[in-house]
Amino acid sequence: MNFVWHNWFSWTPAAGCYALGYAIGLVAWIVMARRRKMATSGMAAIVAAALIGGLIGGHAAQWIAAGSDGKSVLGALAGGYIAAILYKRFLGIRRPTGDLFAVALSAGEAVGRWGCYFAGCCYGKPTHEPWAIWQHGAWRHPSQLYLSAANALILVVLLWCDRKRPPENTLFFLQGVLYCIARFTIEFFREGNAVALGLTAAQWACLAGLFFFSVKLQRLLYPARLAQAVGGA
Repeated sequence: MNFVWHNWFSWTPAAGCYALGYAIGLVAWIVMARRRKMATSGMAAIVAAALIGGLIGGHAAQWIAAGSDGKSVLGALAGGYIAAILYKRFLGIRRPTGDLFAVALSAGEAVGRWGCYFAGCCYGKPTHEPWAIWQHGAWRHPSQLYLSAANALILVVLLWCDRKRPPENTLFFLQGVLYCIARFTIEFFREGNAVALGLTAAQWACLAGLFFFSVKLQRLLYPARLAQAVGGA
């Protein structure tokens, strides 16, 4: 079941999973936006900008990394993040909106990765584990399902954290940290070429992302912890 991802009207299980992933991500975003009283036309415009930026970033990263058509999730995340930031500045919106996207991304990818599974892309390395799947002429790690499960677990962590009412954007930076760790680890089970020191381009991108999101998260939470400590004293 080969799936050309840009042909949305060719109905396949992969196409259905991709479409369902986008739909679930959008629903998750709307639920979070309403919960935080941020469901406005301005927020909808930011979502549109992030989606366009994500599509451009995903394609650009795929061409740079592999020289072929397709999409890179890491590139899409970077492109969507940059587009949302720039458009927020254009609209003059200063309230953090990252938490809305964090939940939507995790929920959407948890489902969308099943599309990768059915399409046969993003496949794993050969293995003899009992849960191996037959793809591309060999028994392989179901790396697509590893990523789906990782995103589902990240979503659970985000929803649990949200119940504690952390500072805005905590979920976004936390999601970035957890995703980079999960993706870096799962890359060891995915088919790919190392570019330096035995690591793939995606793993190097994850290390850069992990540093970025960790610094952002620490800077966000440190003032809150300091205020709590002073208040307790």
